[in-house]
Amino acid sequence: MAENLARVLERIERAASRAGRRPGDITLIGVSKTHSGAQIRELYEAGVRHFGENRVQEWESKLTSLADLDATWHLVGHLQSNKVARAVRLFHTIDSVDSMALAERLERAKTEFTTEATEGTEKNETSRGVAPGERVRVLLEVRLDPTATKSGASDNELPRLVEAVLRLPHLELRGLMGVPPYFEDAEKVRPYFRHLRELRNALLVQLGGEILPALSMGMSHDFEVAIEEGATEIRVGTALFGERKKD
Repeated sequence: MAENLARVLERIERAASRAGRRPGDITLIGVSKTHSGAQIRELYEAGVRHFGENRVQEWESKLTSLADLDATWHLVGHLQSNKVARAVRLFHTIDSVDSMALAERLERAKTEFTTEATEGTEKNETSRGVAPGERVRVLLEVRLDPTATKSGASDNELPRLVEAVLRLPHLELRGLMGVPPYFEDAEKVRPYFRHLRELRNALLVQLGGEILPALSMGMSHDFEVAIEEGATEIRVGTALFGERKKD
């Protein structure tokens, strides 16, 4: 695991150098879907501090054995509406908000969580993620893959969604996330990463201020291109953990 991490960090450094960026400005998220708590701990001990899970239920099954780790836990997969209440208690950041309906559910769930904690009714075992008094960090998922089954907000929906989420008091909007189509040749993904960056830059001009600093894009096979196109967070599973077990 430490050797895998060293190789990934070397790739990050080379890509950042080509782009004239600092490697330290890029957050490495170890995507631990289907991997064991022991493997997560091993990678944590090697130096990784951000981890991403795709499913609320799977993370709950690992939580007890990892509660002592001072890590940041990301939900990077699609969030079902019936899992929202659990998600705001278990994750520091929800990186896949793709609709106003989901954002409003998160807002209501976080309000209820904060109220319960204030009234002393919240049990300790349900709050190993974000603290009740903190806002939930969120990223908006943008649909980069035109395939109909893919989640994510459309380009046209995005400005209204950004403005609406910025008004929700219990959510902290920090940026955009996108998953492009898969290509063996990573260079073919470049236009999709560039498009996400340009969308973010257009929103900065439209809305002003220092909003949306985070761009979460790039995975094991294409994160160098994502870094060259401005990624601040990369989501890496296979290159760190090895091949996943089949579901």
